[in-house]
Amino acid sequence: MQRRRVLAGLAAVAGSLAGCLGGGSAGGAGGPNDSYGDWFDGVDNYDGEVDRTGESETTVLVGADDGLAFEPAAVRLSPGTTVVWEWTGDGGAHNVQAEGGGFESDLVDDEGHTFEHTFSEPSLVRYVCDPHRDLGMRGGVRVVEE
Repeated sequence: MQRRRVLAGLAAVAGSLAGCLGGGSAGGAGGPNDSYGDWFDGVDNYDGEVDRTGESETTVLVGADDGLAFEPAAVRLSPGTTVVWEWTGDGGAHNVQAEGGGFESDLVDDEGHTFEHTFSEPSLVRYVCDPHRDLGMRGGVRVVEE
């Protein structure tokens, strides 16, 4: 009888741990443990990835919120999707620059200015406004097969 209680207790603990250590959140949206690591630490408007899979084009605002954010901060896309970054004119001059290379816009402060990049392969791309990197102006794009 004692052995059964111990085994039942161990099974309950294992089940609880599995629930705590499990993968991402429901619906496929990224959460705190979505392999961006600490990239979004200090980014006030990051609340997981916005799912834009299946769209051929999506827009990300540059200079959103207090003028020092990308909106949305992170998106999930299908291969072949073009991201259009559109400047709000707030927060001074901004650029969009992929960490590790891949794409980089000019430094611009004009409202309505746009910069585009098409993501063709599954990947995880972190990007930044270089002058405002330390103020939390960081973003991310995850490209996934549907």
